[in-house]
Amino acid sequence: MRLKRDQLVSALAPALLLALWTALAAGLLWATLSDAERSAIGAVIAQRAALVLMAWLLSSGALGVVAIRLYRDHVEATRRLDEQAQVLLTSSAPRALRATGSSAVVALAGTINRLASRAAQLQSDMDRQVREASARVEQERGRLAALMAELTQSVVVCNLDGRILLYNNRARLQFRALSEQAHPSAESAVALGLGRSIYTVFDRRLMAHALENIQQRIRRGSDSPSTQFVTSTRSGQLLRVQVAAVLDNTAQSDPTAGPAEPALGGFVLMLDNITGEFEQQSLRDQLLHGMTEGSRGSLANLQAAVEMLDYPDIDAGMRERFYTVIREETAAMGRRIQSLADASTSGLKTRWPMEEMLGSDLVSALANRIAAGGLQVTADAVDPALWLRVDSFALLQALTYLAERLAQEFNVRRAELRLSQAGKQAHLDLVWIGHVMSTETVMGWEMDPIRVGAETTPLTVRDVVERHGGAFWFERERARHAALFRFLLPLAAAPELPEPAGPAHKDSRPEFYDFDLFTMSRQSHDLDQRLLRELSYTVFDTETTGLDPSGGDEIIQLGATRIVNGRLLRNEAYEQLVDPQRSIAAASIPIHGITPEMLAGKPLIGRVLPVFHAFALDTVLVAHNAAFDMRFLQLKEAACGVRFDQPVLDTLLLSALVHPSQESHSLEAIAERLGVALVGRHTALGDAIVTAEVFLRLLPLLAEKGILTLGEARAAAQKTYFARVKY
Repeated sequence: MRLKRDQLVSALAPALLLALWTALAAGLLWATLSDAERSAIGAVIAQRAALVLMAWLLSSGALGVVAIRLYRDHVEATRRLDEQAQVLLTSSAPRALRATGSSAVVALAGTINRLASRAAQLQSDMDRQVREASARVEQERGRLAALMAELTQSVVVCNLDGRILLYNNRARLQFRALSEQAHPSAESAVALGLGRSIYTVFDRRLMAHALENIQQRIRRGSDSPSTQFVTSTRSGQLLRVQVAAVLDNTAQSDPTAGPAEPALGGFVLMLDNITGEFEQQSLRDQLLHGMTEGSRGSLANLQAAVEMLDYPDIDAGMRERFYTVIREETAAMGRRIQSLADASTSGLKTRWPMEEMLGSDLVSALANRIAAGGLQVTADAVDPALWLRVDSFALLQALTYLAERLAQEFNVRRAELRLSQAGKQAHLDLVWIGHVMSTETVMGWEMDPIRVGAETTPLTVRDVVERHGGAFWFERERARHAALFRFLLPLAAAPELPEPAGPAHKDSRPEFYDFDLFTMSRQSHDLDQRLLRELSYTVFDTETTGLDPSGGDEIIQLGATRIVNGRLLRNEAYEQLVDPQRSIAAASIPIHGITPEMLAGKPLIGRVLPVFHAFALDTVLVAHNAAFDMRFLQLKEAACGVRFDQPVLDTLLLSALVHPSQESHSLEAIAERLGVALVGRHTALGDAIVTAEVFLRLLPLLAEKGILTLGEARAAAQKTYFARVKY
């Protein structure tokens, strides 16, 4: 067997050391001899020099052979066994180790084979259990999918951060329609998607208020805490939203303090578009109003007729009968009209859905909101048994607005909240001492748009009061030198809640699904410190009129897809042709296949880019040769009123990072290297999907190099040669 140079040196080293030691010992012995002894030994050596040399060579050769055999049977055999064991660790179908060498090495190989066999058996058992569990999960998924598909109501499930974890097809279609109404030029705009924020649709403050109400219901022991509100979208549509809690029962409780209060892990939204219903109701209200006014006109005519009957030429008996009939009909008509008017007024007041809530909860939330603005608030005079039927969000805004104006314009620093019953309604008072104002000032505040902090709403205090069918006025309490704003609000019947028999069981709510994204709300929001596999990505590509963005070339197509939780979401895609308002380079048409005729009548970039910006919101951008695509986007940011300030990853740089010795890092070359099929090449969406597949296969290769977080990937990519390319 041929040995390498370093192996030969290692094998002969013991023999050389022995020879050196023998020579040293002989030298020392030679120094202790007398001249006569040296002469005698020299004569003997001279006579038998050939024999001595032969003996030395034979002994050295024998020692070398022994050393080589020892090296081969122990050192080299151990190295071979180690390499085989490493393959054994990474192979999906391991084979038994075949060891040569010493008996100890062969015995070690046998032990490793037995351990590997046991590990393979354990892995097989674990795989079987995983398959069985996966089959059960898939069965539950199928049931859930069937249930969601049959629902006629839009359902969206979110974690506490407002990230969408699940939605049904009804919700997808509804949000697509809302998005298209807001952006009619964007043919494929999608406002809904896994990992997206629901706050792109709903006001964050509105959702926070709804969740606060749910938390209060949880503290009171409600088994199914929920609330509802009505809001309008950017496209002017009215949505009625039912919010239900998803409880997190995994929190550990302190044994000495009793069971822990259930924590809120997320929420479920059930949505209804009530725009058409509201418009129909408004039309009916108009008709009812017209009928009422017309009837009142008829009533006036009848009353005039009664007066005409006073002429003296009418028989007295006939006149009396006419009087009786007309008076009875007039009274009956008046009662009917009044009844219709009352019903219409009641319908108008309750048309906007209100929520029933405990009055003390409303006052508590209001006190916290006002105190955050700097006022000292007390709430001692509150009837704890009162239930109100209110739009609590609008009411909180109105009272907070009044409190802030008192603090800013009249330097009020202390206020008191009072809640009491007044017949079939309730008085909610905001009281302060020592500062009064004119009636004209109060009327101005009542009619001004509500402004809370830096936020302004189109509603006024009068709008809020009319929505509740109540009243609002200003009073002075001269005995206390105090003044107050009083809201007259409708009461609600107290709900009959059963007394909880004990702490709720953890399995009291059926578990239909295991949502991995629920845990994301507890993780750091510093993107650079986040693991690459945890982030959401928008992978995009552009097709352009040419290759010189600074020289006037324009985008003619934008395509993008999304990666959430390590999965490519092919059904959540964005693709849009764009009218560049200039010619297309003839050489580029055969590449992307987009002709000027295909772009005629398509929206301009000023309408397309804001939609794409919304599609990519709260995600990391990914592109191949991203510097080129980003330059086109950045040159249009100012004109379109958007800014792409999220992090960007480039598959070109990442490929150069994990495969620095490869000659080509084109998208085709990388895809071939990583086994990604090229489909739809040189279309914006097709290239985006290929880039997304490439990116997902680059992630484990980055992990092998110790690059796990976004910050590490960005820093390492900037050190590659291709990072110097600018456009």
